[in-house]
Amino acid sequence: MTGLPQGVCNIRDAVATGEASAVEICQAYLNRIDTVDKSLNAFNQIEYDTALERAAAIDRERVPDDSRLLLGVPIAIKDNICTRGIRTTGSSKILESWVPPYDATVIERLQTAGAIVIGKTNCDEFAMGSSNENSAFGPVRNPWNLERAPGGSSGGSAVAVATEMAAAALGSDTGGSVRQPAALCGVLGLKPTYGRVSRYGLLAFASSLDQIGPLTRTVTDAAQILAVIAGPDPNDSTTSDEPIPNYLKSLTDKLDDLRIGVPRNILTEGVDDEVLQAFDKALETLSSLGVKIREIELPHAQYAIPTYYLIATAEASSNLARYDGVRYTSRVDLDPKEASLSLMYEKTRAQGFGAEVKRRIMLGTYALSAGYYDAYYLKAQQVRTLIKSDYDTAFKEVDSVLMPTSPTPAFPLGKRAHDPLEMYLADVFTVSANLAGLPAISVPCGFTSDRLPIGLQCIGRPFDEESLLRLAHGYEQATTWWTEAPPI
Repeated sequence: MTGLPQGVCNIRDAVATGEASAVEICQAYLNRIDTVDKSLNAFNQIEYDTALERAAAIDRERVPDDSRLLLGVPIAIKDNICTRGIRTTGSSKILESWVPPYDATVIERLQTAGAIVIGKTNCDEFAMGSSNENSAFGPVRNPWNLERAPGGSSGGSAVAVATEMAAAALGSDTGGSVRQPAALCGVLGLKPTYGRVSRYGLLAFASSLDQIGPLTRTVTDAAQILAVIAGPDPNDSTTSDEPIPNYLKSLTDKLDDLRIGVPRNILTEGVDDEVLQAFDKALETLSSLGVKIREIELPHAQYAIPTYYLIATAEASSNLARYDGVRYTSRVDLDPKEASLSLMYEKTRAQGFGAEVKRRIMLGTYALSAGYYDAYYLKAQQVRTLIKSDYDTAFKEVDSVLMPTSPTPAFPLGKRAHDPLEMYLADVFTVSANLAGLPAISVPCGFTSDRLPIGLQCIGRPFDEESLLRLAHGYEQATTWWTEAPPI
């Protein structure tokens, strides 16, 4: 990438002014993918021809147009977001050959803004996982240590950005799936407020929790992408009509009017010592910038993991019922002598789904079953309300709530594969933002002694991405963690 502009805003400006061509930038990123992805497995599919064709069209048609905020920017897309004419598999065998006939709303908006889809990134199957080991196409590896997990489920997107295989990427976040891999790979990940970004064209996992968000190297780049993809969509009735502020203009260095809350009561157990040290140093940095810090209580935070894994699995059980071999999924061929509809369903789903997806479908089906609905699913929804109420109370005193993004740095591949509960606990600090529908951002805040990245998570009021971005930008400008690059 030597000699070429890097980052979303720099690339956009260079292409718009003619300082660089979209084709040479796109080709450089494709070359980078060819060079490093063999050892990382971040991409399920690379769009060599269509990406270069689109770049050439941008160069031919280049005219001054301030509305095209992503002109010529190569962006990687998580493989659970529909792209017309490009395979969208959800990293699952059951959708291995499916090519959507339409674009997700976020893809339409990216392309209208001039972005170039450079490829589809590997992820945990149907976005179910925290390590990116649950993909039908093999695990993604962490570029800081190839024997470590990159986090999930948007691990491929995080790795693509960390290693400069894409200027930015989109992921989906159901319980931390943008923020956690961002933290473990040393990049920035933003989960917008539920309803801020359309979910139309996102393969549904848990519809009341899912949200699409960007992964980038800088806060400025994330703000630019959010400005493009945010806003109401008639195809998604859950999107909001809340006004969209000018996110870039909000990125000032003035932070002394911000108040942040730290829930020390949930940081006492299970947090790696080096993660806690990096977190405390980040608080010192913010305090030196004039940010006011106070301790707060989140009384029901301890129930976030069981609440999340009841609600998410119940919704997954319902959503994944559509993958039955009848319409657009792969189907197991049966001997005509033994064929029946129920057997076709059984064989197709048994072969098409991986172990973690099957586990979550079974958990969710059990939670929704007669005799257990009130005890599990309904009770979880009631606790979800209490968790949201805790944040509502906190936001009467503070503007943001801060905690580590992940309780540990990247863990060895395979270490938690046979202990689902230990894997689920990786989401302990991220799931509450999804349960409460709040915006949250993860920014790099340090490294362990083994040079593994650590992330700082900021959670904000509904539809106040503006304050979150400002806080994250101020911290970013006062540190150099975001400038670090993996050794690969």
